[in-house]
Amino acid sequence: MRPVAPQKDGPLANEDITSPDVQLIDAEGENRGVVRTRDALAEAQEQGLDLVLIAANSQPPVAKMLDLGRYKYAAQKKAAEARKKQKVIEVKEVQMRPNIDDHDYQTKMKAVQRFLDDGDRVKVTMRFRGREMAHQDLGMQLLIKVKEQTEAIAKVESQPRSEGRQMVMVLAPK
Repeated sequence: MRPVAPQKDGPLANEDITSPDVQLIDAEGENRGVVRTRDALAEAQEQGLDLVLIAANSQPPVAKMLDLGRYKYAAQKKAAEARKKQKVIEVKEVQMRPNIDDHDYQTKMKAVQRFLDDGDRVKVTMRFRGREMAHQDLGMQLLIKVKEQTEAIAKVESQPRSEGRQMVMVLAPK
């Protein structure tokens, strides 16, 4: 049982380049044409730089002379910036009962409004207990009322549907 060599992350560099010839781009960004890999590597080491494979799939592969540490650092910063800018859309849930009071309903609607303004999807759940199961039409009317009140700022992603002892509707911001 031989231990497995660790996988290197990032592009191939220096001695890891197996191609006999490479399309060389020097440190100033000038195209030097097709050069033997060992000659390009020697020239890069002379300048204190690394030979890094930029486009490995082209024929011949494109290699550039640059500082590999600086290149990896810039790529890492770029990826972190991209992650920072992306918005994670969450699904917030608001639970109601069919015989909800007016003030409680208004409070729940304010929460729905706030969630939609923040860019989150809202799952409106209507829970039925005991004898309320016989009056599912009241729950459906309440969900339709929610849908009508929010149609200016939200679109219905999934229509109200019954799932056992509850009805569910999902709203998404427009």
